[in-house]
Amino acid sequence: MAKQAQSKMSQALQRRENVAGYLFMLPSLIFFLGFVIIPMFICIITSLTNTNMHQEGMFGSFIGLKNFTDLAKDKVFLKGLANTFTIVIVSVPAVCAFSLWVSSAIYKLKGPVLSAFRCIFYLPVVTGSVAVTVVWKWIYDNYNGILNSALTNMGILEKGINWLGDEKTALWCIILILFTTSVGQPIVLYVSALGNVDQTLVEAAQVDGATDLQVFWKVKWAQMMPTTLYILVITTINSFQCFALIQLLTQGGPNHATDTVMYYIYWTAFKLTEQAGHFGYANAMGVVLAVFIGLLSAIQFKLAKEK
Repeated sequence: MAKQAQSKMSQALQRRENVAGYLFMLPSLIFFLGFVIIPMFICIITSLTNTNMHQEGMFGSFIGLKNFTDLAKDKVFLKGLANTFTIVIVSVPAVCAFSLWVSSAIYKLKGPVLSAFRCIFYLPVVTGSVAVTVVWKWIYDNYNGILNSALTNMGILEKGINWLGDEKTALWCIILILFTTSVGQPIVLYVSALGNVDQTLVEAAQVDGATDLQVFWKVKWAQMMPTTLYILVITTINSFQCFALIQLLTQGGPNHATDTVMYYIYWTAFKLTEQAGHFGYANAMGVVLAVFIGLLSAIQFKLAKEK
């Protein structure tokens, strides 16, 4: 009887703790439901309609998959999709590799020195995107920019280049800015992950004659895989969603050379003059982008589990 009474008290206590926990979570759950889940379903529904800002009511007429078939023939969208994948394919491996290299070089440093390095690399992350863009716009300026000035003074260029106005260089300039503003968080995470590596396993591998490369690949890298997976997924999503830099620097130009899916969604929904506020078509792009992000993230999870 005593055990049954104790068990009932334990269950009652567990229920009270669960209720208290859910009550604490309730504000976040309401926010997540109202600003993530419901808009997501609205986006999917409107992608199957011709919804626009000029109609009466919330949804337009149902048109099935017409928006998606039109996307397959939209040259601007296909160009933006290609640019988006270029940004992802170039920036994600570069960010991860550079962050891991820097972290491996600085994680053994002591106190203030390590903190200084982390602060320096993390500063662009917490700096406002507008401020960062203004600085880079001055750097790339084809008349008074520091980049052209430095390259011409060193004799590498005969005259300044219009970095953001040339189709051959504009997208790579965007990728460089995205790279510099994306390495801060991975470096901090990798420094923490390297500091938490089980040193007994490292010492055992060294005693067995393993080289530094073998120790890193077989011991440290395996223990850092959860951190690497998180960095890969977050960096991939951020690269797919590149918008602010393009909006502030090039507006998709020149000749759609820096258009991305995110910027074209914004242009279609709020800027397109012929079909102003074509929300259905813009949401169809959003659905396509979400599918690509989901597939790539699933592939990354799959590959990480196999390691």
